[in-house]
Amino acid sequence: MDSYSLSYLKQLESESIHIIREVVAECKNPVMLYSVGKDSSVMIRLAQKAFYPGRFPFPLMHVDTGYKFPEMYDFRDQFCKQIGAKLIVERNEEWIAKGAHPLNLGTDTCCAHLKTQGLLMALKKHGFDAAFGGARREEEKSRAKERVCSIRDEFGQWDPKNQRPELWDLYNTRLNEGQSIRIFPLSNWTEIDIWSYIKLEKIPVVPLYFAQQREVIERQGILILASSYSIVANNPKAMIAPKDIEVASCRFRSLGCMPCTGAVRSTATTVDEIIEELRHVKKSERENRLIDLGSDAAMEQKKKEGYF
Repeated sequence: MDSYSLSYLKQLESESIHIIREVVAECKNPVMLYSVGKDSSVMIRLAQKAFYPGRFPFPLMHVDTGYKFPEMYDFRDQFCKQIGAKLIVERNEEWIAKGAHPLNLGTDTCCAHLKTQGLLMALKKHGFDAAFGGARREEEKSRAKERVCSIRDEFGQWDPKNQRPELWDLYNTRLNEGQSIRIFPLSNWTEIDIWSYIKLEKIPVVPLYFAQQREVIERQGILILASSYSIVANNPKAMIAPKDIEVASCRFRSLGCMPCTGAVRSTATTVDEIIEELRHVKKSERENRLIDLGSDAAMEQKKKEGYF
């Protein structure tokens, strides 16, 4: 009898599908967080496969700050309509109305109001006890500490020193009163794995991931779109001298809010070229996100407070 083995990507796919099915079987009211990024797109494809030929039995939820790239909003609406998914969009309207912006409040405070509190309020509003996210352990140090199934207390907070063991890929999803759970089906994937799967499955992604000529300014060694600064009126920090603007061939390795998400210099215009480029990079994709540059423990502190 011929031996049967799965390719590396198919092993990752099988593991992720198993995780998604286990959580849906055990939890009462799950939701899949949709950031409109490449990891979210892969996670949705895995959910589609997990419950084929039916639809996946949970909604998608986008916690919107109001500062995402226009291309992300266009892609989100078209993609969700195309696959027939139920999309929930939630925002912290109180702080958006107050003009919360990283140039006004600083990245940490702005993120705390628009992302962390926005997420916690949305989960509570809809009564979701389980939330799928596209975080990967390879991305960042604090994410490398987290389990596939991460228990949060009644305040949505994470304790890195109090996590459940996951021996032999067995996941304990039982919750005590008030607790909720975050699930990361892509925990064991790498950035190259994500792009290789996008290529294999022909998954559509936001065009911002591909290189083109863009007007940028350099801040802390990071390329920020010049158009990001036009959002904030009457703020001296948002003033840009024409001499500071350059046109560069660049692309985004990860996507977030416009003022906090940096591009990298690149000529990669296809998935194959992105994969080849990634074989030679030595920096994490998160190193071009301003929200992660506050300190070595910046992301871990945000996660303790309830950030994904």
